[in-house]
Amino acid sequence: MTADTSSTAPATAARTHLAFEDVSMAFGDREVFRNLSFRFPPAEISVILGGSGSGKSTALRLLGGLIQPVSGCILVDGDDITQLSEQQMYAVRAKLGMLFQGGALLDSMTVFDNLAFPLRERDGMSDADIERRVREVLEAVGLEDAEELLPGQLSGGMVRRAGLARAIATRPLILLCDEPFSGLDPISARRIEALLVEINRRFRMTVVVVSHDIPSTMRMASEVLLLLPDGAVEGTPAALQASTDARVASFLNPDLDAAALHEVGRVESLPNRPHGAPTW
Repeated sequence: MTADTSSTAPATAARTHLAFEDVSMAFGDREVFRNLSFRFPPAEISVILGGSGSGKSTALRLLGGLIQPVSGCILVDGDDITQLSEQQMYAVRAKLGMLFQGGALLDSMTVFDNLAFPLRERDGMSDADIERRVREVLEAVGLEDAEELLPGQLSGGMVRRAGLARAIATRPLILLCDEPFSGLDPISARRIEALLVEINRRFRMTVVVVSHDIPSTMRMASEVLLLLPDGAVEGTPAALQASTDARVASFLNPDLDAAALHEVGRVESLPNRPHGAPTW
């Protein structure tokens, strides 16, 4: 999959914070995607949207440098991380915060200590600075009364909020979120959504959310990468909703008659795979 960005590349390149350039990825004989290119702007919320098995979480792990692509370039704040050594990646990872799907809290530590742990691993922060930072981020996610609780004493929504607090405690430039609404009740999911919007606004972080939740994507995203079985589409939520591409219309609203749609806004369509190429 490749993006036709010839008309917009000069304008978007200066504002790009994260990008794939002709990235191909496979696990053994199973191809995940081929020649995928996209660009996400800084200080905005971007969403990687798609169904189960579409490669969403793989794309997020590639952005975080957790796995290496078969080919292509991955740009994170100007650095092509495919060319960096593991030692050089330390500086890049210092710019990243990660909200894991299950929270990934350490069960034997209190909420306070879970948040303080990554701060204690960094040089230059006194105990007073760490305490101040932990309380700041707990207040930001509405958990100021939960600092002495263990993860097992938290509800699912509270665990996700504690995980979010830990992800932003180091004040990263970029926040990566893997299915932040998965497994939550509608009220808790909307609260996490609102927190992500507020954190983006308050701290001006670049936020990338992997999701299959269409309504939340349409509400919060500035840019969307929609991964489909036979290709991918990149565009704004408004452009995707107005697209005449039958694949897009079918994913966003299976009951919608795509032939009745008229094209409005910008949608960058990534061509289908060659005939016979495997899907993911």
